[in-house]
Amino acid sequence: MDVRQQRGFFGHPRALGTLFGLEMWERFSFYGMQGILTIYLYYSATEGGLGLSQAAATSIVGAYGGLVYLSAVIGAWLADRMFGSERVLFASAVLIMFGHISLALLPGSAGVGAGLVLVALGSGGLKANATSIVGGLYEPEDERRDAGFSLFYMGINIGAFAGPLLTGLAQQNLGFHYGFGLAAIGMALGLVQYAFGRRNLGPRADVVPNPLPPARRPLVFGVALGAVVVIVLLVLSGAITAANLALITFVVIAAASVAYFAVILSSRRIDPLERRRVFGFIPMFLASFVFFSLFQQQFTVVVIYVDERLDRHLFGWEMPVAWANAINPIFIILLAGAFAALWTKLGPRQPSTPAKFTLATITAGIAFLLFLPWSANTGNTTPLYALVLILLLFTIAELLLSPVGLSLATKLAPEAFRTQMVALNFLSVALGTAAAGFFAENYDPEHEAPYFLVVGGAAVLFGLILAACVPWIRRLMPGVH
Repeated sequence: MDVRQQRGFFGHPRALGTLFGLEMWERFSFYGMQGILTIYLYYSATEGGLGLSQAAATSIVGAYGGLVYLSAVIGAWLADRMFGSERVLFASAVLIMFGHISLALLPGSAGVGAGLVLVALGSGGLKANATSIVGGLYEPEDERRDAGFSLFYMGINIGAFAGPLLTGLAQQNLGFHYGFGLAAIGMALGLVQYAFGRRNLGPRADVVPNPLPPARRPLVFGVALGAVVVIVLLVLSGAITAANLALITFVVIAAASVAYFAVILSSRRIDPLERRRVFGFIPMFLASFVFFSLFQQQFTVVVIYVDERLDRHLFGWEMPVAWANAINPIFIILLAGAFAALWTKLGPRQPSTPAKFTLATITAGIAFLLFLPWSANTGNTTPLYALVLILLLFTIAELLLSPVGLSLATKLAPEAFRTQMVALNFLSVALGTAAAGFFAENYDPEHEAPYFLVVGGAAVLFGLILAACVPWIRRLMPGVH
């Protein structure tokens, strides 16, 4: 039976279950590590940390997050031009595991440098190709598609829920490196289950849609090696530092995004309809960037807020800082199925994708504005229910945009750029994540009201402008709801 006709996983192809499991364990390791990363960077040596400033810590976290999604482009290019999605997916998972092992075993900045680079490169390659393979499990007109992506997204968030809980406990009771080690174990489990299910993915997962001519491979390898050398020299010379890392990453990602759109739009391998749809993706790309520049502050500003402004005492026990990162996944797990069922039930009557993106950016902006009622207080006085409410709004916005954006990228993708179009979607996340680190450098827990007002207000304003443009955007996407 054709993989796309199967209904063995909750009415979806069996291969969706294989990818669901891999992403679940990968997100367990990713968010488990990220839940303790920021405080590891700025906690003092006596507390087990590296003793960096909060601004430097958030810059590193933002740059690292941006690199994760920037590397999705590398993974997508390798899949589309050289190896196929499935092979790149497996190799990326191996890189991630070794990255977490480095964080767990190597001390100080050496472990952070090696670990974050390996995890970032592997996570980017895994995310782009897993999403592309999920898209390939469905015919373009299959109404199960958005529901399938929502189920896939729920698997991601089961891992994202469990990771911070367990690594947070390990960090608080045993130390940071035990938390990083637990993340490595989670990724190893993901690799084992994926190895048993690879055969379910079908032949499309191995296809190289736009093979690179062998004569051009030495040039590509030379350019890649040159880029690595330049980065190393800039770091050694002091041009790239922890303090400016997020800003530099943002600029690089912005340039890469413009270049990537130019390459796809100017390609002779796409027809006029495909080109029109790529133009329609541009405002969606910008909306995704705005959303993730707020949403990804869960790992920068919100971490500091939880550490210094939130009352974390529960019945005489102090909740680990990392546990706050499990709140959003709880809501995803509770609501993802409901959203998937809603889109399936509404079918062609559901809101258009541009309308969903509009609601998402406005909702995320409102969530940031809800920090304001407690901004006049000092110390760890903000009640936990306030943060839970704010993160509930984040979750609703996320479900309106993130899984829908993954699905949209596969719908609008020209055939010759199938995986690379997914990578472009991740570049919007990369841009927003780097911006989240850069913006966080301006956050001051003692004077936070202007920060939340400007950031939240700007997102709401953008959403209102996008709402006015929805009819025009839909005309650029004929055949795509």
